[in-house]
Amino acid sequence: MSQVAATFDKTIKVFLREKSVLFWTIAWPIIWVLIDCFAFAGGVPKELVPSIRGSITICMMVFALTIAGMANLPGNIAEDRERGLLAKLKSMPISPWKDFGGRILGLAAFSCLAAVLVIAVGFACGARFSGSVASVLRVIGYFLLILCTSAGIGLLVGTFIRHVNGAVMTGVGISVVTASISGLFVPYSALPSVLQHFARVYPISSANSSIIYLLAGEKFAGYNPLSSGQVALTISLSLLFFVAGIILYSQFCWKKE
Repeated sequence: MSQVAATFDKTIKVFLREKSVLFWTIAWPIIWVLIDCFAFAGGVPKELVPSIRGSITICMMVFALTIAGMANLPGNIAEDRERGLLAKLKSMPISPWKDFGGRILGLAAFSCLAAVLVIAVGFACGARFSGSVASVLRVIGYFLLILCTSAGIGLLVGTFIRHVNGAVMTGVGISVVTASISGLFVPYSALPSVLQHFARVYPISSANSSIIYLLAGEKFAGYNPLSSGQVALTISLSLLFFVAGIILYSQFCWKKE
């Protein structure tokens, strides 16, 4: 456990020290919460404004988690590779699973911080949520699925993109493009039919819609993502990305040269 704790400590300190990480993962989603809450809530019935702002806040919280997993995590791996730290670790009797565990725990802690700050700003801007204790517990489950998916993709990027800038920019590119075409930046109902199908399959957007459905209602989610088939698909694909990332990271990043 000492290796897991050491990797966790190093990972969280790197995330908190890097100004670019703090900006793109925390400040950028918060900026969009501020812009969207006051620019796109006009012209609607007053009683709907808190829920609309709540939906916007949820989407930007999910985007913060996406950036953390898909850009920050591979950038962290690539930085360790360029500094020679990974090579040193591979020469020591250390299991890749302990390194992986520490990185993921660090990512989870940092993601929780980003999510709390984004939600706090949204709440300050008038975002409101509804739902029972059971709904909140289910939301936490979807939060973990988003983390699994983004971390899995991030591990894949960090495994195959060797340099820091390339890993970070690839992760940012995947995050922004998928968010743009899956309903994070625009309402699900505004997407063309083909992208609505993609939004239902892509586990991050499906989990995002599920959280909105639980905390704001079907009107704001655009459809019911809590059918048994949809839930099973979201869980399966999230775990598939996560497991694929773990396996390829342990096989290739820790492969003896």
